Amino acid sequence: MLEVVALSALTAFLMSVGNGAAGEMGKQLLLSTGALVRRTTGGRTPLPADPEERAALADVLHARMGQDPRLAGEWALLLRAHGQPGMPVLTRGSGLPPAPRHFTNRQKTLRQLAREATRPADGRPRVALLHGPPGIGTTAAALRLGAEQHGRFPDGQFYVDLRDTAADSGPGPGAVLSRLLRQMLAGTASLPATEADREELYRRVTADRRALVVVDHATSLAQVRGLVPSTPGVFLIVVVSGQPFALEAERVEVEPLSDRYAVRMLRELAGRDKVARARARMPHLLGQCAGNAFALKAAALRLRSEQPADPPPTPTSAGDPLHAAVRDATARLRPPTARLCRLAALGAWPGLDAHLAAAAAHVTPGEAAGMLREAVDAQLLDLLPDERHRFRPEVRRYLSDTAGPELGIAECSAAVRRSLDAVLNRALHAAHAALPESWRTEPAPARGTPYGSESEGLRALRAEVDNVVRAVFLAEEYGHIDTALRLARALWPLQLKAGHWDDVRPALRRAARLADAEQPHTPMAGALHLQLAHCLEQLGQRGEADDAARAALECERTSGHLRGEASVVEMMGLFHLSRWDYTAAYERFTEARGIYERIRPGDEGTRDLPRAFALTDRHRGRALRGMGRLEESQRLLGTAVDFFTERGEPYNTARALTDLAETLHDAGRDTEALTRITEAERLLDPAAEPHRQYLSALRSRCEGGA
Repeated sequence: MLEVVALSALTAFLMSVGNGAAGEMGKQLLLSTGALVRRTTGGRTPLPADPEERAALADVLHARMGQDPRLAGEWALLLRAHGQPGMPVLTRGSGLPPAPRHFTNRQKTLRQLAREATRPADGRPRVALLHGPPGIGTTAAALRLGAEQHGRFPDGQFYVDLRDTAADSGPGPGAVLSRLLRQMLAGTASLPATEADREELYRRVTADRRALVVVDHATSLAQVRGLVPSTPGVFLIVVVSGQPFALEAERVEVEPLSDRYAVRMLRELAGRDKVARARARMPHLLGQCAGNAFALKAAALRLRSEQPADPPPTPTSAGDPLHAAVRDATARLRPPTARLCRLAALGAWPGLDAHLAAAAAHVTPGEAAGMLREAVDAQLLDLLPDERHRFRPEVRRYLSDTAGPELGIAECSAAVRRSLDAVLNRALHAAHAALPESWRTEPAPARGTPYGSESEGLRALRAEVDNVVRAVFLAEEYGHIDTALRLARALWPLQLKAGHWDDVRPALRRAARLADAEQPHTPMAGALHLQLAHCLEQLGQRGEADDAARAALECERTSGHLRGEASVVEMMGLFHLSRWDYTAAYERFTEARGIYERIRPGDEGTRDLPRAFALTDRHRGRALRGMGRLEESQRLLGTAVDFFTERGEPYNTARALTDLAETLHDAGRDTEALTRITEAERLLDPAAEPHRQYLSALRSRCEGGA
């Protein structure tokens, strides 16, 4: 069967297994592969950390298979059952957002962009850095180019907007790659954990393709450097609102509109009669707008709403055209709406809904919803697809800067406090619903709206993740330390069950440092270091993950928190398990069990001890399987199966049965393994499709070996 396991297929399989280890079944396949690697090599073989190490391991495995047909057959069964991954397929994606209908005099800009897109490649990547002051129309120019040149990019157009993030600096390069790849692969493929592997995947899926990639509101070179194409058919447009940074690219500046074209835009947006009626004050209006597209749209909105009897607006001194437009638009709002906009802007929320806006302004959600509609009509807010809203960065800055002088420091501070409480309340309800049995999530608050199921709670936490991360930073800025730490802890179900590690990492780093400064060597500090360690491990940053885990262990031990200490040691064992270091994993799991045994009746965590013992038994059984000690593994896994069966936990029973079936298969007892697979399938919820697929693949392996 050696010919079935080609070296290229083996290398691709090792790449796929490492990249797809995010979900529960991805981890299961990773451990099964590691166990077979150990049996093939005859000793401990660490998990490869990069493509070069994977290729080297594939060479070793392939050579060993040539000497042992039985092992070759095992690998053939594994690859056949779990698929031999091919090249990921580049989808066309959802395309760019629609270009603005009223687009005036950007022909010079479009010619420069088109020239870069169509010039001879000459070995140079096609990259344009499109820049200009806020509101000038940089995004509109990129979208217009995409619409006009649509046929030039038959393999798709992809758009990533970096402004809807929790931090002012925007997402890091790994997160940008993640966002782009999820569009390119339509969310069907597991993404690599590390930034280097994501960049390598990006280059593979775009090789020999003709596609347009637009990255909007980029703020640093690091965010986009890995996206510079290595193939001549891909055109990257990086849009910067403000000063450009040092990207090697064709620089295309979007300049202010001349008065002639500014008047044309006003006529298109407000109507010829409205512009004619304002002829006397047109020079001042044009000077105030200074060719800025956003300011001109705001001016057109004012002109369109004016009645013949309205007095002309009071002239204002020249200044920043965008700020002048925001000032005028705010002045035309009803005072309660203007107040809400200023108070909501203080939070810089990535997603502002009626619930959060109501908390900021201390009004009802119904009242807030009406005010948000007014703000959208006034162009102070953009409406997002999920009924949330977002300020343009410069609009938000102006509103937040004027909130204190207009409303007073006390009212602004109270609004931030109410907003943080609203985000925390929703996050705590969602976290508790998503992990109702976990001691690492707080009980649901007495007030607020609970969620009806684990899946509903997890969906809510996913929707809120950017606001929760933003709230951690905002709470620290305003001195609400306890709130910041509790918000970060509420992210645990999200990182445990739904990934989002790139999203939560900044908040966890900040919260862990904050806990060390304000609540050192406490269970809270230990919990946050544990969350950070888990996040870093999932992102392939193993050294930093180990440092964070050691910090968590020190906090738990110093505070005398036995349950927390045992949990950290158990997590360290899981780290070793996922790295194919089965002996070290077994030692850690045994140590964790010993710590649990030191918890006495009446101590915190006493009620959870039987379940903790069952979980450590399951983990020890998995480690023993990797060590080749199959009889001991079967005994411990059987104990775990019996416990979860007796407790009526079908999902955990099915997981332990899956482990046991794999161990029986390794021992050559495929008939018994098939029985365990059938038992597990009966217990699984119909929605547990990844687990069902895994069991189906395991069944085919067992049937092939029977």
